[in-house]
Amino acid sequence: MIYNKVQQEITAKIDSKSGLTDWTNWKWQLRHSIRTLERFEYLTGIQFEEEEKKQLQHTFEKFPLSITPYYLSLIRKEDYRNDPVFKQAFGSPEELITLKSERADPLSEDKDSQVEVITHRYPDRVLFHVSNICSMYCRHCTRKRKVGDVDSIPSKQQLLAGIEYIKNTKQVRDVLLSGGDPLMLSDDMLDWLLSEISQIPHVEVLRIGTRMPVVLPYRITDKLITLMKKYQPLWINTHFNHPNEITSSSREALARLADGGFPIGNQSVLLARVNDCPRIMKALVHKLVQNRVRPYYLYQCDLSEGLSHFRTPVGKGIEIMESLIGHTSGFARPTFVIDAPGGGGKIPIMPNYVISRSVNKLILRNYEGMMATYTEPDNYQSTICNNDCEKCTLQIVQNDADDLQTIGIERLLSDTNDTTTLIPEDNERIQRRSE
Repeated sequence: MIYNKVQQEITAKIDSKSGLTDWTNWKWQLRHSIRTLERFEYLTGIQFEEEEKKQLQHTFEKFPLSITPYYLSLIRKEDYRNDPVFKQAFGSPEELITLKSERADPLSEDKDSQVEVITHRYPDRVLFHVSNICSMYCRHCTRKRKVGDVDSIPSKQQLLAGIEYIKNTKQVRDVLLSGGDPLMLSDDMLDWLLSEISQIPHVEVLRIGTRMPVVLPYRITDKLITLMKKYQPLWINTHFNHPNEITSSSREALARLADGGFPIGNQSVLLARVNDCPRIMKALVHKLVQNRVRPYYLYQCDLSEGLSHFRTPVGKGIEIMESLIGHTSGFARPTFVIDAPGGGGKIPIMPNYVISRSVNKLILRNYEGMMATYTEPDNYQSTICNNDCEKCTLQIVQNDADDLQTIGIERLLSDTNDTTTLIPEDNERIQRRSE
């Protein structure tokens, strides 16, 4: 690795005795994280006017500042106001503007928590909040209400309660460790957690959501890889938002993960004046797949408090998807989603490709605008399902098939359920019937 000039300058200001071995030590990076406005000015040479300083201080009192020296070194000081790294890492007085539509917990994660550290929203998987601390506090974080709050760091007793919930909830086959950042845990604590969860018979897949490859790539050590390899299948989701974040150091971290056998996905957030550009997003997904990372989701920015300056119209995301679908490889294309307010979960938002349809034809259009007719089969005979798989002519191994317990739209489509209508609880017309 080559020490660049900016990194040398920052290291010298932090500790003139520090060298390359210190810079690439993730614990050294954490010890010297930038947590104050004064420290930021000193290390970068960027100076703010007094009035702006007052506004920024108010911002950091509500939403703390924390930037690793590594991520700080990526800021292009000559045009820092427009720099995508600066916008994600530093604060803005705009964060103190809260709109009526915004909520501290817009996704109702706390309401979907049967125990304090578990969010159980989807039938077969849970989100396990194992940490509320990150190496860097992203300014667009949907969990700004928790991140950095030392009073809300999960205790071992709370983690044990989460593990117990997973043990007792047999339908959970997929556990996502999230936070904060799970890789802020010590190797020993992470080893203990993964070991406990992996021993639960009905858990088939473990996932870790982390931004370490982006903001502190030196956390991805050979020791960490060896530890995690004991718990395959283990999937890694990371969070690159801009091509500038893919550096030689982050590429090394991603290579370690990929070489370790971990499937890697990336979840980006669509951010105004950061990556709301088709060319930027195409460059990002291309760089990701070059580094064996599958673009997984592109999120519409959530309705968390103080994020209105980051949000774009949904149409911008659709425009970006139009620039990707048909214009690059299918595996380089994320799914554009809105994580629905109130706990509705991730809803895919796609451009319209079905132009019209009749009884036996669909009119489709492609990415070029070409329209084509797809003719439905005349002789298709649907298999009526009575949920008796043993007598079904479709071959299925019983142990590999889940019991059919349908909910939502799946229930309306099911042959084994008589439900024909789903009615919201607060429907006034239905309530009048009972009066």
